[in-house]
Amino acid sequence: MNLPLRDRLDPVAPLAAAWLGGWGVLALVSTLTGAGYPFGANDPHGGDAAGLLRLVPVSVGPPLFAAVLLTAAVAALAMTGTSIRPSRPLRALITGYAATVALALAVVVPGMRVLALLGYAPMLIIGAPFGWPPVDYAELFTWPLFARFAALAGGMLLAGALVRWRRRVADGPAPAWTTPASAARWGRWAAWTAAVVPVLYALTRFAWLFDIPLGMTRETLAEMRADGAVWAGAGLGAFAVVGAVLTLGLVARWGERFPRWLPGLAGRPVPVLLAVVPAGLVALAVLAASLDLLAAPEFADLIREGNSAALPMALWPVWAVALAAAAYAYQLRRRA
Repeated sequence: MNLPLRDRLDPVAPLAAAWLGGWGVLALVSTLTGAGYPFGANDPHGGDAAGLLRLVPVSVGPPLFAAVLLTAAVAALAMTGTSIRPSRPLRALITGYAATVALALAVVVPGMRVLALLGYAPMLIIGAPFGWPPVDYAELFTWPLFARFAALAGGMLLAGALVRWRRRVADGPAPAWTTPASAARWGRWAAWTAAVVPVLYALTRFAWLFDIPLGMTRETLAEMRADGAVWAGAGLGAFAVVGAVLTLGLVARWGERFPRWLPGLAGRPVPVLLAVVPAGLVALAVLAASLDLLAAPEFADLIREGNSAALPMALWPVWAVALAAAAYAYQLRRRA
């Protein structure tokens, strides 16, 4: 039996409630025991790169996270109803609180380190059997880093639950800009914008590989070439270019149906979540990294100096917003 959208049980909201509630309980345990809080001064690899969480005292962090996460879990539970339609003021309250918490978890908490790991992940995976890059994986994959990824996941779950719930309880028809035809138009602009910015970033990293000292002295570049750091920059550039190509898939036919050369998948529809979730993850990671960059005085100094290697990074907020918009437009088109 096909139930109306408003009468269907949404699985995302209960999952978000369980995830947020579980981490809220851990934060409560940390409050009572005084151990386990992974951010701020307790992050051994944080320092100035710890983002805005460095401003939160260790004594305040655990109870703050416990209160916010447990309250957000209650809000997520309120979105699981299949027949109860809250009053307009209550809907506004739930929407405002859930959106604020989702943004804080997905953008403020992850910081630069989540994007850095995503960028270096291909090199770490491919180079691990060969001992390159020479890093201690035990020091790289730490509890603070895992907690940042957990916050990002919680923020995405809560945001997804909120969007689906708002669609179920909305008054009247959907806005005109959410129709498939309209989403196809503005989504194309968003996708191309989101593809251009990472390519500009990649060009600066490829320049180092070809002995062009963009944003640094020739002596510094010589040191990077000597210790192989330019290859790490080239790897980040390659990852950015691949991401740009995949972004264009959000508005291309091969982004809706698998290409013919893929055995077993040729011609089959691409699952919507297979495109939307990775794009949303990268968009949030880029936005989180942008927040850290904009809050760093050193980065502001580089921009004022016109540093050619830093200037493309100043466009990261545009990249993040455009990529999120392109993913949402793709979802709107494919939903129909």
